[in-house]
Amino acid sequence: MTNNDILRRIRYTFDFDDSKMIAIFGLAGHPVTREQISDWLKKEDDPAYRECSDIQLAIFLNGLINDKRGKKEGAQPEPEQQLTNNIIFRKLKIALNLKAEDILEIMGMANLSLSKHELSAFFRRPDHKHYRDCKDQILRKFLKGVQLKYRDAL
Repeated sequence: MTNNDILRRIRYTFDFDDSKMIAIFGLAGHPVTREQISDWLKKEDDPAYRECSDIQLAIFLNGLINDKRGKKEGAQPEPEQQLTNNIIFRKLKIALNLKAEDILEIMGMANLSLSKHELSAFFRRPDHKHYRDCKDQILRKFLKGVQLKYRDAL
């Protein structure tokens, strides 16, 4: 999955307009313009399309956490230079304040069955012996489940 695709899916799921997207980036301390947002959300075949970098998506996800959970005291976390599906999954889990049971329910809504042990492997440190890479299909199903749960609730 591309960072742009993830940004588009999150925007659609929560029905964010351009102003809200700009505000979310601002909550992470990094202002962006309406043009940047617009270019990131365009399809790949559009000449104005711009790739959303890992740092930019990490900033957005940090802002989403601040928006949904409230800004924590002290220094804000630095955006990751390189994102993996596991980091994206973890940041969305934090932003939406989800427990394992909630995630398993969301995955079930997207027709994917996981055990608690399989799920916890995605949130472990990469050097842990039970760590598992989160493949695109898992992240895609999670985003689909989140869309089914939250978009329909609007």
